Amino acid sequence: MSAITGLIHFNNEPIEHLHCFKLMKALDCFTADTIQTWQGENVFFGCHSQWITSESIGECIPYYDYDRQLAITADAIIDNRNELFERLQVKQSVRKAITDSELILLAYQKWGEDVPKYLIGDFAFMIWDEKKQLLFGARDFSGGRTLYYHHCGQRLAFCTTIDPLLTLPYIQKELNEEWLAEFLAISSVVDSVDASHTPYKNIAQLPPSHTISIVGGNITLKRYCTFDSGEQFNLRTNTDYVEAFQDVFSVAVKSRLRTFRKVGSQLSGGLDSGAVVSFAAKQLSSENKQLYTYSYIPASDFIDYTPKYLMPDERPLIQSTVKHVGGIKDYYLDFQGKNSFSEIDDFLEIMEMPYKFFENSFWIKGIFEKANEDGLGVLLSGGRGNLSISWGQAIDYYAILLKRMKWIKLLKELNQYSQNVGGARLRRIPGIAKLAFPSINQFFSPSNQYSFPILINQEFAKRTNIYNKLQEYGIGKTGWLATSNIYEQRKNHFEELFHWNATNTLSTKLSLRYSLWNRDPTNDLRVIRFCLSVPEEQYVQNGLDRSLIRRSTENYLPDNVRLNQRIRGVQGADWVHRMTPYWNQFIDQLQQLSKDERIFEFINQQLVVEALSKAKEGPKAEFATDSQIRLLMRALIVKRFIKKFN
Repeated sequence: MSAITGLIHFNNEPIEHLHCFKLMKALDCFTADTIQTWQGENVFFGCHSQWITSESIGECIPYYDYDRQLAITADAIIDNRNELFERLQVKQSVRKAITDSELILLAYQKWGEDVPKYLIGDFAFMIWDEKKQLLFGARDFSGGRTLYYHHCGQRLAFCTTIDPLLTLPYIQKELNEEWLAEFLAISSVVDSVDASHTPYKNIAQLPPSHTISIVGGNITLKRYCTFDSGEQFNLRTNTDYVEAFQDVFSVAVKSRLRTFRKVGSQLSGGLDSGAVVSFAAKQLSSENKQLYTYSYIPASDFIDYTPKYLMPDERPLIQSTVKHVGGIKDYYLDFQGKNSFSEIDDFLEIMEMPYKFFENSFWIKGIFEKANEDGLGVLLSGGRGNLSISWGQAIDYYAILLKRMKWIKLLKELNQYSQNVGGARLRRIPGIAKLAFPSINQFFSPSNQYSFPILINQEFAKRTNIYNKLQEYGIGKTGWLATSNIYEQRKNHFEELFHWNATNTLSTKLSLRYSLWNRDPTNDLRVIRFCLSVPEEQYVQNGLDRSLIRRSTENYLPDNVRLNQRIRGVQGADWVHRMTPYWNQFIDQLQQLSKDERIFEFINQQLVVEALSKAKEGPKAEFATDSQIRLLMRALIVKRFIKKFN
């Protein structure tokens, strides 16, 4: 909803007007409905406001409460307003007029530094408590909005984005080699395991689920939200679980429809976005509103090379969902002429850091562009669904049954599962046995196991001691999570904060550029806590993987989508095909990179040279999943980013 910034001097040194001007001027790259500032004796707050909710129209932000001597600047949409109003005993007659930032201040007055524990939504905020001479801030549990800061002695500067901070004369622009080492050594799309680090040595990030308190120049960071396994709740029947899920998910979806502008959603042919769209469209129809959906489709001349169980063009399933749900204005976008290579510089400008999801970068940005043109205030998604609403991998659950020696139930499940997905049930037993008893794997050659090439220069890795650091976070030398057990992976995802970083950094910065909020009901705190408390047998049942969401969307989604276990959508399969007209430019830039001694201080030269030899064969459709070609794209993105420091 806003881009926020601020300065504070704890030694009462006057704040220079020029520094405030530079911070605010650097935010001019984002459109704003209003631009406001507030300044105390040694504090400056600023805000570039984008009005999304009806309460935000004309909002005074930064806001100073003279009675309580509290100031706030906030980038926030709070979803549990009614609950907070009840807890805070706010009169019904004034509730509609209270903005989210004012509500945060009321909550802070009651709960102090525990306030974020009571907030549900996407938020980052800073509060100046004049009486206590305390600067206090927080970021929501998954880091849905970014918040960066620079701290040196008695000075602190903060901002939603990084570039404005670099305009201050006392912040030097230096590459953070520890962050870069993490980025290069991790094979997955995760950027860094240290959620407080950024690519800039002198700029830190407030991690998700954390508060920041500064008194007299001394900083304290505290984690306020954790996910332990907790106690599973037990309901009487399957129907009870379905109804409980529908209740909590309906609330999560409804609270994210709060805008005076249009509402849209990304839509694929799968369960997660389908569930979001079906629940949202039902709610909007009761208000006589239409839901806009945006779906990526491959280029018109793309020839599908993928296996039969993958579907790059998901239109048949998407159109089935649209027809079944109703009340939808659907768009199918092929983004002709757009590709991962030509978008690198613009995407680096958006992200302010290197990124790994280049296969999908151009169409994710393109959907935001289209949604902005259509006048949307909210763009829904289902990005966290795999770990929340649609959790439940059949084969892994069957491994649990095997380990517990529940033979009858296992054979019954296997029989039903094989009927649903095809294939002989007994053929799956060796794979299930490997999952149930990992020691079996020692009898198989590790050479058959897939591993992504390690991009980091090994001397650089040793100098930064990166592998020991990654090991502390559960990541092995292959750059992936050390465990293959999906239950342990899920646990790691909710224990470690770094899993949230890349996607939420992208979400915040695309939202700012295109003046609309990306909202994900599958990432709602209430939904996640509910899903983590559901017994595993609710997630795999009667041969159905992801059983709870499949049962919960009966009558919401068509059966060919809801019960589909044979075909899986895959976006971005045509990314190499789209680069065909640019392939020679791609090769030329890689050849320049291969001669750059500076870049090879950080990345593995031999791997790049070997991969470049393959790329010179020309663009081939199957290169889209080739780890060496993908490695070249990552190397090129890193090189272009490092140029900023020359």
